[in-house]
Amino acid sequence: MNIINIFSQTSVASTLIFLSLAGISGILLGKIAIFKIKLGIAGVLFAGLLLGHLGAHPDAGTLQFVKEFGLILFVYSIGLEVGPRFLPSLRNNGLKMNLLATGIVVLGVLTAAAIKVIYDLPTPVIAGILCGAVTNTPSLGAAQQVITEQIANQPDLIHATATGYAVAYPFGIIGIILTMLLLRFIFKISVKSESEKYHSEVAGVRGKLSAINMKVINPTLIGKNITFMKASLEGEFVLSRMWRDGEFFMPTDEEVIRENDMLYGVSSESHFPSLELKVGPLKDTGELEVTDKLGMRHVVFTNKSMAGKTIKQIGLSRSFPVNVTRIFRAGMEIMPGEEDTIEFGDTVRIVGERSALNKVAALLGNSMTELAHPNIIPILIGILAGVLIGSIPLSIPGLPAPAKLGLAGGPLLVALFLGYKGRIGKLDFFMTPGANLFIRELGIVLFLACVGLSSGGTFVETIVNGGYVWMAYGAVITLLPILIIGIIASLMKMNYLTICGLLAGSMTDPPALEFANSISPGQAQSTAYATVYPLVMFLRVLVAQILVLLFL
Repeated sequence: MNIINIFSQTSVASTLIFLSLAGISGILLGKIAIFKIKLGIAGVLFAGLLLGHLGAHPDAGTLQFVKEFGLILFVYSIGLEVGPRFLPSLRNNGLKMNLLATGIVVLGVLTAAAIKVIYDLPTPVIAGILCGAVTNTPSLGAAQQVITEQIANQPDLIHATATGYAVAYPFGIIGIILTMLLLRFIFKISVKSESEKYHSEVAGVRGKLSAINMKVINPTLIGKNITFMKASLEGEFVLSRMWRDGEFFMPTDEEVIRENDMLYGVSSESHFPSLELKVGPLKDTGELEVTDKLGMRHVVFTNKSMAGKTIKQIGLSRSFPVNVTRIFRAGMEIMPGEEDTIEFGDTVRIVGERSALNKVAALLGNSMTELAHPNIIPILIGILAGVLIGSIPLSIPGLPAPAKLGLAGGPLLVALFLGYKGRIGKLDFFMTPGANLFIRELGIVLFLACVGLSSGGTFVETIVNGGYVWMAYGAVITLLPILIIGIIASLMKMNYLTICGLLAGSMTDPPALEFANSISPGQAQSTAYATVYPLVMFLRVLVAQILVLLFL
């Protein structure tokens, strides 16, 4: 067989070639910016559609396997990444944001159902339009899986779902961005003032950490030791070092606190008033360089024998003249308390005597080799559990057949749980950010390439023969829910940058988040996006199946 013949034959080899071509050209296409708007990873879908239209003939069995496996990789890696932030995000403002995001999901599926009834669209078509209009790829996989299980031997219906998705997807991205701009115009929003307002408040659900110093004037602390101080300020302040008689030093737990001692450490703005009452005058230190005999170092925790133990159990400050002042985990910055655990792959900030820093680093591991070693068994266990749970039928009143979490919802739910727990027994489920990103990108590229290749042959014909009307339906499903909730959130005086992140997260749309971040630098948009993303992803997968089952 020569190379030319591979392109005209249906085989595993030709399928892999088409997938590679769709991935390469699609990623390059997604990088092209028009008015600051990029297709992003969705470019792979359109590259696959083009190859399919030009006559690519992939093997159907291979394509189906690769599509489903790519979907599993994608949602599982997402779950592991956002799992640690999921439950904490439901507190305080996170609960309000998740309720608003849920409103967007519900309004979207109700709008799709109304369009289905009014215009008598085939169920697979409206399911695809809904998934494309909200730019949610896993929900497309879940809808296609239900159609496959409930209506056997109907490949045309699967293609119709994918075509509806592809037709509605572009405006799904553009519609979110238009809504952000409309809200800014309607409410005459100043991005600069909104940014300043956000930074003057507690940044994020848990609060942004700040380096501070306090002068001890409260008599209740004077004459007490560091152990007493740590217990009194647990959860509010983490000590890094002290200043006395013109120099910094690292106090032991037995060190007695004197009047006018300066305590340097870490806290969040919400605790500042309480700390000033309990200690004394407080100032924001900023990222002050640690000099003289004291030093600061970031250490990657790779000692598996200690992983999962609390800071108190590890006892670094008892064994060495050092303190752990921050823990960095899965994009979060944690103010460490004595009962907080340190997990494999965490990065910890250590402040202490320079002579001890190397010893502490060696004890904690700090091994790039160990960190880079693939953590395969826990990943496969998680995927196995996810597939099994996704196969469990869920009876929902009013539906003619049980729904399932499927290959999208099952692995996502398990990954959220494992990402939140971090470890079960001796198994840690940590995945390095680089490995997580690689698996996620590979999974979504494979899935979108398969969707495009399988639907490309009929895509243009569908558009010419009335499919352009599907675009209009998709635009309504995109705009109506996010505009309504966006206006409600604005009337509730929610920060505009937070609203932008909320809208992007409610549509699980990275390109929209990229645009939102370009409006103003900062963490408001990304924090809101990460807060609503897990719940919305789960709901999107579920409601896509419910829509299909209701109208089959």
